[in-house]
Amino acid sequence: MSTADNGDGPKSVAAMAKALAAQRGEEYVHDLLKGEFYDDGGRITTNAGMQSEEDHEREIQRTIQMVRSATHALSVRSQGSEQRSMSRMQSLRAVFSSREDKEEEAKVPLDDLFDENDVPVTMTRTKTVTSLDSEGLSSALAAELLKKFGRNELPEKKKPKWLIFLEQLYQPMPLMIWAAIIIEAAIESWPDMGILLGIQFMNASLSYYETTKAGDAVAALKASLKPLAYVKRDGKFLSMDAALLVPGDLVLLGAGGAIPADCVVKDSQIDVDQAALTGESLPVTFFKGDSVKMGSTVVRGEVEATVEATGANTFFGRTAALLTGGDEVSNLQKLLMRIMIILVVLSMALCGIAFGYLLSRGETVRESLSFTVVLLVASIPIAIEIVCTTTLALGSRELAKDGAIVSRLAAIEDMAGMSILCSDKTGTLTLNKMMIQEETPIYVEGETQYTALRFAAMASKWNEPARDALDTLVHGAADLKSLADVQQIDYMPFDPTIKRTEGTIRLPSGETFKVSKGAPHIIMGLLDQTAQASVIEQCEKDVEGLGERGIRSLAVAKTKGSADGPWELIGLLTFLDPPRPDTKDTIDRARDFGVEVKMITGDHLLIAKETARQLGMGTHIENAGKLPKLGEDRKAPANLMDFFSYVEETSGFAQVFPEHKFLIVEVLRRGGYKTGMTGDGVNDAPALQRADVGVAVQGATDAARAAADIVLTKPGLSTIVTAIIVARTVFGRMTSFITYRIAATLQLLIFFFIAVLTMYPRDFQPESALEEWPAFFHMPVMMLMLITLLNDGTLISIGYDNVVPNTTPDKWNLKVLFTIAGVLGGVALLSSLLMLWVALNSHNPAGIWAKAGLAGLTYGQITSMVYLKVSISDFLTLFSSRSGGGFFWTNKPSGILLVAAGIACSLSTIMANAWPESRPDGVPTIGLARVAPKELSLYVWIYCLLCWFIQDAAKVGAYALLKRNNIFGINDVVAMKKADPSTAV
Repeated sequence: MSTADNGDGPKSVAAMAKALAAQRGEEYVHDLLKGEFYDDGGRITTNAGMQSEEDHEREIQRTIQMVRSATHALSVRSQGSEQRSMSRMQSLRAVFSSREDKEEEAKVPLDDLFDENDVPVTMTRTKTVTSLDSEGLSSALAAELLKKFGRNELPEKKKPKWLIFLEQLYQPMPLMIWAAIIIEAAIESWPDMGILLGIQFMNASLSYYETTKAGDAVAALKASLKPLAYVKRDGKFLSMDAALLVPGDLVLLGAGGAIPADCVVKDSQIDVDQAALTGESLPVTFFKGDSVKMGSTVVRGEVEATVEATGANTFFGRTAALLTGGDEVSNLQKLLMRIMIILVVLSMALCGIAFGYLLSRGETVRESLSFTVVLLVASIPIAIEIVCTTTLALGSRELAKDGAIVSRLAAIEDMAGMSILCSDKTGTLTLNKMMIQEETPIYVEGETQYTALRFAAMASKWNEPARDALDTLVHGAADLKSLADVQQIDYMPFDPTIKRTEGTIRLPSGETFKVSKGAPHIIMGLLDQTAQASVIEQCEKDVEGLGERGIRSLAVAKTKGSADGPWELIGLLTFLDPPRPDTKDTIDRARDFGVEVKMITGDHLLIAKETARQLGMGTHIENAGKLPKLGEDRKAPANLMDFFSYVEETSGFAQVFPEHKFLIVEVLRRGGYKTGMTGDGVNDAPALQRADVGVAVQGATDAARAAADIVLTKPGLSTIVTAIIVARTVFGRMTSFITYRIAATLQLLIFFFIAVLTMYPRDFQPESALEEWPAFFHMPVMMLMLITLLNDGTLISIGYDNVVPNTTPDKWNLKVLFTIAGVLGGVALLSSLLMLWVALNSHNPAGIWAKAGLAGLTYGQITSMVYLKVSISDFLTLFSSRSGGGFFWTNKPSGILLVAAGIACSLSTIMANAWPESRPDGVPTIGLARVAPKELSLYVWIYCLLCWFIQDAAKVGAYALLKRNNIFGINDVVAMKKADPSTAV
């Protein structure tokens, strides 16, 4: 900017410097920020919204003003000299400048000189555009600006911890407890109300702890995936945390990288995917002076750009609230909701029947209502979601230790059901460490491997660190010192679509030419197909012969005579990218777990076949020629499923483009397979996002990591197989708990339902009884709540349990779950009913109890016996449910689970023995150890253990029956291997 244009001549600069010195450089800067677009803190206000060009221009002016004032503040504080401040101001003009574009009068047809109202149109106009044209900042100035603008981060909409706690009090399950509390208060049953309040807040506290712990764990893992930016600081480009960017920074934007802030393109052009901002599926081309926005991704090209806005001041930051959608409901959440709905409906129905029955027998409304409400609360699986969330969170931590960072907890469940994994080849199946071979086919007389390597280096940024594996290979083998006087005047970086790089070179002699390196079939396409037919034919034979031996080739070509001259093929650089030592074993292990690995690569077909042969993946590898393509609307074609059998039966695909990867994943998902996809580049992002489980491999671009569900921090596929094992282990833990929880609910609910309807304690009351027995059987509220708290509270330890993972992909089978849970719960409730009947009939001389030579029981003893029996049966049911179709001893439980169960069972036993003689809720109760026979709790334990063996045998028999007759598709491997078709659309 000129001094005249901005009114900042020597006098104004001096005045500004004095003001800054007088006010320590702070208040003045603060005042400069006040205005229409900036608030008192220097942030763009929300009123900025969707700005016009004039508004955007004014915004940039304020950014420039702010950077200028920060520069003055820095100068005054660090140097204390008005003259130095003026000098610093002059140097800043090299960073920010304005340009005046004047369009000359155009010669146009006469009709175009007038508008529709015959008013003359002015054909000459002048437009002044303020631009950010940075050459980079110093570290000191960047630090000063960071204080003013803040970190380049979007404000996260984190819920305060107190709100998370409150949410635990008004979820569907807690609302039912509140209803019960209100009812207890209405009938003035204050002790029961107090107990229910305690249960409510204890459950809320436990849920809050587990929810925040799981959320903090995922947030901590995602924090390790911070985006990086390539920034010029202190005259040098360096990689740094993108959160430290400030307006005025000079950044390098390249294909595959996310745009870290709102930037102005400095030169050349790039193609940018703005789908996250605009929904536009096609990339948009940006030229010099255009503004590219944070949240979009570079898909082609490489340019330098100047940061104009960061963090909340960016376009994405101002509109982020409009771009965020609701959290997707996972399959597990849907399943848990279905289970809870079924159990709640069943509980309400049975409790309603029991309530009506008690009223019909003459019980008071208060007593009947108090019992049924408490039974309803006790039978609801309140902790089912807490335990499952905790189990998933623990699984994510376990995966993180093995080098797999989970960004979406539900992806663990999807990984357990994955049956097909589409894997990239280079860097995943192979080492991605190519080795140059001595064999170098040359097609131009006089050229050698030495010169071919030099030309290959000229088709890269040889003065900068290598950008990819091929550049690393070439730079390591070429004589880069001999290129000291060679000038690269233009450069086209690698793009996954064109599959080559190109440099425009000027030699010290003045000779100018272009040189390119890339895939042989792409480079051959540059040649004159007629004039160089023989060279093309020979090159194709060489590539085929090399491919049959598993040797890759990189073609190098240059223009002849000038930059616009015809292309000539210099030769082929040959190299090997051998498979990783553990890849074959990893693929074999994946097959052992029912997961097929398909190779999806952009490499030549023959090279892909050779790699597949070495890895034992099958040789049915096809090129992309027969695959469908996206329609003009960039959506999958209507006849996509016509290709399903072709894709399903193929071992892999070679020479694919980004859209092929997306469509391969899409057709497999629509065909019913839970599909995983690995990738590392921006071209993989659509397929990673579409897959059931998107896996970004080590070294993946920002775009790939953002689209993936799991990010690997270790090389190769071995971590993925480990993730499959961990995911299926987590799935097994959740299956065990859900089966147990259904069984426990059925046992408790149906036991009391049958007991209320069929067993009347007063009918068994002996004449010697000192007090009247209740009209119907029920336990004190405290005992019911203790069963719920001790069992559910300690069962969080199931997240640490030992599980043998399934060798086939997991899938929820609700019918099998309820069947097995019904068998487990059925045996438990029948044994409880039998014990209750025997105990009530203990005073009958002809009864089982009396024939065993035991004295009749008081009603207080019967109450404590039933409490102990139900509590112990619950825990023993868990140990049966966790072993699947085998006996409980076939799968050793973890030490943590054993300790937790031991503590809970011990507390229940102590409570049953030490309970004081009392009448809580009008129910006579006394500890088993307080009266003879004092070893009564031991008899209950022995009885529970005997029933447990019967229960476990019944479970094994039920599994055998289901599998023998393939009931509910339990043996159907295809059904287990495939996802629900309804979820794959």
